[in-house]
Amino acid sequence: MEPRYGGTLRYFGPGGMDHVDPACAYYAFSHQIIRLFARQLFGYPTAVDETALTPVPDVAAESPTVANGGMSPDGLVYRIRLRQGVMWDTDPPREVTAEDFVRGFKRMCNPVAGAGAIAYYTSTIRGMAEFADGYRREFAGRTPSAADLAGYQNAHEISGLRADGDRTLVVELVRPANDLLNLLSMMFASAAPREYDRFVPDSAEFIANVRSNGPYRLTGYENGRFLTMERNPVWRQDTDPLRHQYVDGLDVRMARVDDDRVREAIRSGEADLSWGAPVISEDRRPPDADRHLGYAMNPYLVFNMKSPNEGGALRDVRVRRAVAYAVDKASMVRLLDDMDLGTVTRTAHTAIPPGNFGHREYDRYPTPGDHGDPAKARALLAEAGYPDGLTLKALYRADAPHADIARYYAADLEKAGFTVELRLISQPDEYYRFLQNPAMAEAGEWDVTAAAWTPDWFGNNGRAYVQPMFQSNFAAGTSNYGGYRNPEVDRLIEEALSERDPVRAEELWHRIDRQVIEDVAIVPVLACEPTIPHMTSARVRNGLPLPQVDRWLDAACIWLDPPG
Repeated sequence: MEPRYGGTLRYFGPGGMDHVDPACAYYAFSHQIIRLFARQLFGYPTAVDETALTPVPDVAAESPTVANGGMSPDGLVYRIRLRQGVMWDTDPPREVTAEDFVRGFKRMCNPVAGAGAIAYYTSTIRGMAEFADGYRREFAGRTPSAADLAGYQNAHEISGLRADGDRTLVVELVRPANDLLNLLSMMFASAAPREYDRFVPDSAEFIANVRSNGPYRLTGYENGRFLTMERNPVWRQDTDPLRHQYVDGLDVRMARVDDDRVREAIRSGEADLSWGAPVISEDRRPPDADRHLGYAMNPYLVFNMKSPNEGGALRDVRVRRAVAYAVDKASMVRLLDDMDLGTVTRTAHTAIPPGNFGHREYDRYPTPGDHGDPAKARALLAEAGYPDGLTLKALYRADAPHADIARYYAADLEKAGFTVELRLISQPDEYYRFLQNPAMAEAGEWDVTAAAWTPDWFGNNGRAYVQPMFQSNFAAGTSNYGGYRNPEVDRLIEEALSERDPVRAEELWHRIDRQVIEDVAIVPVLACEPTIPHMTSARVRNGLPLPQVDRWLDAACIWLDPPG
C-alpha cells in the first residue's frame, strides 16, 4: 500500500548530535539525521535481509566494473559516473556535480573538525595523505578562518581525485581496495556544495546554512534542545534509490529525561520514537535479519597514553595490564542483562569482536570466570613502582547505561589499588567531541574511559575496527582517542590493506588484534550483538533498522497512519 498521509515524525529524548557537518560526524546516532540531507556516491539499501550489507549506487549512476569501464583491470583507477537530476536546494536549485564530491573529500581533511576515520581515505586514495598532512601543517598553531580553509582547499589538489566534467569523478588508488564502495558510502564522503567554502566546518554558521540534496532539509537545530526538518522541495524520488519522503518533516525535542519518561511519551502518542538512547519495545522482537550481523564492542576501556598524570603512569604497559586483570567483565554482563536493554552481550577478550573479519577467540589476560583478579592487578602495580596504587581520572557520560558502567569498573579498579576520580560529561554528544580532541588528552583531562565501537560496515570489514582505533592518528577528530602508537601495528595495517588474498588478509588482521591486546591499547569488556527492537508509537509504519547506523530506524522509510 502506498502511504498517502504525511504528518510530522516526532522524536523525544536526551542529547544531541556529535556533529551536524558530514565532514566530521562519526556518531552513528547522528547519521540517521545527516543521511536525510547529505548523499554519497554509494549507500546501503534499507532491507531486512543481507542485501542491507552491500553498497549500491546512490548519487553514482552505476557500480563501477571493468566491463562497464568504471574500473581499470588492475583495480587502481575508478571512473564513477553520476546520475542526472540530483539537486541542491540552493537558490536557484543546482545539480550535484563531481566537483562537489572533490570538495567533500577535501573538507574531511580540514584541521578544525576533521573526519574521525581519515586514515581509511589517506591510505587508499593517491595523494590524499599528502593533501591532509599539508593542510594540518599550514594551520599548525593557529586558528584558521573560513576564508583561510577555503583558500587552502581551492589552491591544492588531491592528486588521485579529480572531476572529469560535471558527471564523472575519477579516483586513483594507492593499492587495490575491495572495500572502496564501503568507504565511498560513509557520511564523510558526502558531496559538498561550493556554498560551504564560506563557513568553518561544523560551526554555528555552517549549521544555519546547511544545504540538502536529500529528501529533507534542516530548518532548525539547537544542541540539546531541538531539531526540525521539512521536505526538500527539489528532491525527486526518481533520482534517489535509497530514500523516500513519506512524512512531511521531523520534529525532535531534546530533554534530560529518563527512559520511563520517553516510554510514556511514545505510549501516549506524544512522540513516535526515542531520541539519543533507544527505548526498547515491549514485545522485544527484533527483525530476524537484524541478528548475527556481527558484534559491536560495547564497552571497552581505552587509555590516554599521552596523559602526564601520575608521572605518565599509563605509558607503562604493566599499569595497563593491571587494569586488564582488574575488570570484572562477567558482572558487567549481568548488569546489562538486568537492565533489559534488548541487546545480547558476552564477555570480550579481543579487539575485533565475533562476526567481524579477523576475529579469532583468545584470552591474553584470563581471570577466574571473567570476574577479574584484583591480587594479580595489585602485583603488577607494585612491579610498575606503584605499591600504594595510583589515581586515574575516568571520563563518563550520564545517559544510561554509561553511568552504571563507569561505577562498576571504577569499583573493580578500587579493589585492585587504584583511586578513581569519575568525571561527568553531562551531554552525550559532548563526550565524543572531548575524546576526539588530542589537546584534552595531552593536558591530562582524562586517563581512562569506557567507550563503544560499532563497525562502520559489516562483511569484509577488517579495517573497520583496526584502522580508526589503532593506526597512528593524532589529528583533531581522531578515533584513536588515547594516542596509541606502535610502528609494527602501522606496518601490519599497511600490509593487510595491500593483501589481495582474503585468507592472508584475515591472518594479518588477527595478528594486529593480538598485538594491540599485548600492548593493552584497550581492554575489551563486552561484545554486544546490537539487536535493538525500538519502541514506536502506534501510528508508525515500516520502521526498518539501519545496520550501519547502529540499528536506528530509517526515517526515510517510515510513514504514519492518519489521525483516527
